Amino acid sequence: MAGAMIYGLIKQNVAPAESLIAAGPYQYELDALSEAYGIVSYLNNLEATQLADVVVLSVKPQTLDTVLAELKGKLNPTTLVLSIVAGATIKKISSGLDHQVIVRSMPNTPAQIGEGITVWMPSPQVSEEQIEMTRQILGALGDQVRVDDEDYLDMATALSGTGPAYVFLFMEAMVDAGVHLGFPRRIAEQLVTQTVRGSVNYFDHREDPVHLARLRNEVTSPAGTTAAALYYLEKAGFRTAISRAIWAAYERSRSLGKGVESRPPEHGNSNNS
Repeated sequence: MAGAMIYGLIKQNVAPAESLIAAGPYQYELDALSEAYGIVSYLNNLEATQLADVVVLSVKPQTLDTVLAELKGKLNPTTLVLSIVAGATIKKISSGLDHQVIVRSMPNTPAQIGEGITVWMPSPQVSEEQIEMTRQILGALGDQVRVDDEDYLDMATALSGTGPAYVFLFMEAMVDAGVHLGFPRRIAEQLVTQTVRGSVNYFDHREDPVHLARLRNEVTSPAGTTAAALYYLEKAGFRTAISRAIWAAYERSRSLGKGVESRPPEHGNSNNS
């Protein structure tokens, strides 16, 4: 995701390459970023952040405490810290850094092609200028939505942050079904990807706002093939499975924010995963 942000910032002319600095523990990854985008890189987080106007935290939740400890009390008080770490609350980041100017955000992987969506929330200490800067940074990744309730960030993690995985799994199942019917995999993939793309565009480009159920009904003829397929999906608990999966992701996001390790749910159970 850090690479996607670097690419988006440069491509959208939000920041020139020479003003961007990457830091991380692996030299080969830093070398690849420097070669690809012409940016400066450091192995040392503290060295990389000393003169930064914006510091982006783009690490795994399990690594966050180590990074916060390295930087605690050492950032310029006016530096904007933009976190894309799943589950990490503004309070946790602020306490870990001894720093007040925080934006918590949750992008998703389509950001890598500028088609993502990011939900974000600033701390009270973030200035209006920094809020506009945040909009520009996150806008380079796709759409962005500012919220005023931090719980929405955990909800967004479960719905849109994790969402592409649900879509890919659904598409994978459709492709496999097409192969089972007799299509070559290449043709099945083409049919499925264009069906998903076209369906989204059809919904998105309608002049009149319409409920998704209405669009589904437009495709469903009485006693037809679509009706037969939808009957089986409903009977198999398709809606319930999706809802419970998203709820499990939401609970997991919250547990990550609390530093709690949780076990995957047992079959038929809706506990954390």
